[in-house]
Formats: sequence, structure tokens, C-alpha cells
Amino acid sequence: MSDAASESQGSFTATLLAAVGGFSIFVIILVVAYLPNKVEPAGDGVKTPAERKAALAELRGKEQTAATTYGWVDKDKGVVRLPLERAVELTIQEAKK
Repeated sequence: MSDAASESQGSFTATLLAAVGGFSIFVIILVVAYLPNKVEPAGDGVKTPAERKAALAELRGKEQTAATTYGWVDKDKGVVRLPLERAVELTIQEAKK
């Protein structure tokens, strides 16, 4: 094998290794950036449309109750939950002072 052929073979090998290495680094960066941010499907295992509808109705019922009733958020700290209308009234009274 001549020096020119040997040099050409070495250059090709170096180029091939650089291309494979660059592609490998790209794939690693892609995996590291994508996997932690992968969105999990919501629903806590709810699968059928009827089950999803029932879960949504339950959630909206809880939200409605929280928005319209009094209750303790943290009794030890003295934090309460007010109905939204009452909270707005108190906020307006406070702003007028």
C-alpha cells in the first residue's frame, strides 16, 4: 500500500469516526433533553370516555363546593376557605379603606 492510499484510508476512518461520534452526541443530547420533559397522560388510569366524564364531573363538583362554601384549609394555622362572592366583598371593603 502506498503512502497516499494509507493516508487516504486514515482520513476516511477519521471522518467516519467523527460523523458517528457527532451523531451519537446528538442522540444523547436529544434523549437527555426529551425524557425528563415527557408528558404523562392525565387521568390517573381512567381509560374509557365514560370514566373520564365521571372523573371530570367529580372534579368540577369538588371545585364548585370549594368555590361556594366555607371550610378549613389549615386549622392549625387558622387559614379558612371563603365562598368567592364573600371574598370579593371583603376585598372591596378592604380596598375602600
